Amino acid sequence: MAEDQAACIPRVTATPAAISLLRTLRRDYGDILFHQSGGCCDGSSPMCFQKGDYIVGDTDIRLGEIDGVPFFMTASQFDYWRHTQLIIDVVPGRGGMFSLENGREVRFLTRSRLFDDAELDTLAPVATAADAG
Repeated sequence: MAEDQAACIPRVTATPAAISLLRTLRRDYGDILFHQSGGCCDGSSPMCFQKGDYIVGDTDIRLGEIDGVPFFMTASQFDYWRHTQLIIDVVPGRGGMFSLENGREVRFLTRSRLFDDAELDTLAPVATAADAG
């Protein structure tokens, strides 16, 4: 199974800058998670929360992990993004009002690319939050 997972293309990944910021946030806050916001107050941006401060819905989809940090989005968003790899980056600016990077003068940003036909057969599996545990 581990060998199969290693051969899978991740649905979500991150730049070195994003991983560095994630490590800083984990040092400051402990266990954290990502949820791709679908709009409302902070637009459509990746939001980083301390575990326990954000309740992931049972039907939210766990796309994978970035450096050990789980990444979720709603099922309806996943239907739209299922053929796309999300690449989490960091850019100058103000973070989402509720996201942990807020106040650091940087923010997480989701970049994306479409999977090619060959990659579609080797994508990492997803599960709902309820199934992922």
